[in-house]
Amino acid sequence: MSSLSRRDMMRVGVAGAAALATPAIASPLDGPRVLPVHLDRAAFASVVAELRAIVGAEWVFADPESTLPYAKSFTPDPRGEHIPSGAVAPASVEQVQAILKVANRHKLPLWTVSTGKNMGYGCATPASSGQMILDLKRMNRIIAIDADLGTALVEPGVTYQDLHDYLVAHDLPFWIDVPTVGPIVSPLGNTLERGVGYTPYGDHFFMQCGMEVVLADGTLVRTGMGSVKNSTTWQAFKWGYGPYVDGIFTQSNFGVVTKLGFWLMPKPPAFKPFMVRHDAMGDVARIVDAMRPFRMNNLIPNVVLMMGAAYQLAMFHRREEIWDKPGPVPDAVIHDFARRQGLGMWNTYFALYGTEEIIAAVEPIVRHAFESSGGEVLTEQEMGGNKWFNHHKNLMSGQLSLEEKGIMRWRGGGMTCFAPVAPAKGEETSAQTELAKQILGKYDLDYSVAYAIGGRELHHLIFILYDKSVPEEERKADACIREMVTTFGERGWAAYRTGVATMDLVASQYGEANRALNARLKQALDPNHILSPGKQGIA
Repeated sequence: MSSLSRRDMMRVGVAGAAALATPAIASPLDGPRVLPVHLDRAAFASVVAELRAIVGAEWVFADPESTLPYAKSFTPDPRGEHIPSGAVAPASVEQVQAILKVANRHKLPLWTVSTGKNMGYGCATPASSGQMILDLKRMNRIIAIDADLGTALVEPGVTYQDLHDYLVAHDLPFWIDVPTVGPIVSPLGNTLERGVGYTPYGDHFFMQCGMEVVLADGTLVRTGMGSVKNSTTWQAFKWGYGPYVDGIFTQSNFGVVTKLGFWLMPKPPAFKPFMVRHDAMGDVARIVDAMRPFRMNNLIPNVVLMMGAAYQLAMFHRREEIWDKPGPVPDAVIHDFARRQGLGMWNTYFALYGTEEIIAAVEPIVRHAFESSGGEVLTEQEMGGNKWFNHHKNLMSGQLSLEEKGIMRWRGGGMTCFAPVAPAKGEETSAQTELAKQILGKYDLDYSVAYAIGGRELHHLIFILYDKSVPEEERKADACIREMVTTFGERGWAAYRTGVATMDLVASQYGEANRALNARLKQALDPNHILSPGKQGIA
């Protein structure tokens, strides 16, 4: 038998450890290397047979080769704590209900994903090893688009690309609001993680309207107006009657959301994108203070991206093109290279929407404020085809792009994101910037960041870019993200979302009363704890 560490034994359980230590055998269930804690190899094979009877043999993945895509992640996992046992891909709500029946009977943990492209937070990998992925990608119908109201109802496997193509094919006058890697991402999945985009409809959960949810016992619930017989307002009115429950199914493991309604943005008569270029790293506070009143009064209506130069450069360049020495790339080197690309140390992207007359009235006010902050306000014409400007112009008008995937090439394919939230105040932005640079520097990592400025808050999106192929680099990245979470949390800056490795750590910062409430809800809705154990720190 192979040697197993005590940590391995605790992580996978005695039965799972026995499976890990068992010599390879030739069978369709050769592996997986990590089994669900409560199931030995024979019991797991029996579960797999039941699942194949529900969805078809080709849609259950239970050997190392077919499970490999679900185990792939860009985030650090130096201890192998996020390895799935397999995956099952239903095609209908009825199949989801049947799978949950099997899972309850066998205590099979299921980690639910829509498309599994949550790149900075763990992709499809589960919060703990041994969980089977419940992959909803085959449920990919655009069920309804209301051309009068601009509403949509979709299944989990629908991507933003699917939705965009539908609107184009049917010549519908609406824009979608997309995250940075929209073509491969699910609107349902991104909304449930409370993700953002960059048009005036950028707060995706705010624009959500109505859900269909399969509870752990198979009960089908429609929220809001969806539970009313013959209702025609499911996607028109968010609140329904009585307690508003949609929120408990976001960033949670209380049910499986199988349909999501949301609002589409009417295409405006006019749209004008801008970039404000600031040359000094220390200008970050002035930018936020200049932007805040425009976001609060909605004169600038979209979610604003304030992009650090290193992050911008990483989209299209490899690190060795700029700096091939140890330690973080010096600010002066970043500044000089960025300037040659038409970029500043901070590049703030926003747009004005409405009629030509509205834009003409607002533009001088905005220009004066940002020029007073020391920035250069630049238009599409002045940027002359600049690829960074064009990328953000597309995001701010609901167009699709995968260009930001390029950041994973910066240091060798590794990436994890830390996303603390702070009030949109300059002094807090400066303090966060200083603290992040300090911690990243300790681990010889570069300050590659973006700030997303909402109405009164900002998200500091800190990308830890490292070489995934080098074990020591992976260990450093893992230590760095954990120190980030802990140190920022001590200052009151907790993350609004996080990767699978730090979900419990972040949850601890929200207090025991909050965690106890979540535990009570979990016990009531999922007493066998089969749905995504550990998600957001909820067992």
